[in-house]
Amino acid sequence: MLQKLRDQIKKHPGLIPQFFFICLGMGGAFLYLFRLARGPHVTWNKSSNPEPWNQLSPSYQYKFVAINTDYENLKKEGPDF
Repeated sequence: MLQKLRDQIKKHPGLIPQFFFICLGMGGAFLYLFRLARGPHVTWNKSSNPEPWNQLSPSYQYKFVAINTDYENLKKEGPDF
C-alpha cells in the first residue's frame, strides 16, 4: 500500500500538500481525543472512584479556552457530596 502511495506521489506531486494536511488533521484529532480521554472528569474504573467530577476544585479550569472567566476567583456553590 505504501508502494502505491509513493507511486501516486511521484506521478502527481500536487498531492503532497493534501497528504500532509490530511495526516496533520488526523494527528490533531487523535491528540485531542487522547486529551479528552485523560481528563479528570472521565471515569474508566467505576469501582475505585465512581464520581471523579465531585473532587474537582471550583478554581479548576476544565474548558480548553476560557476567555471571560477568571477561575482563580470562583467560589464553590452547593453542598459537598
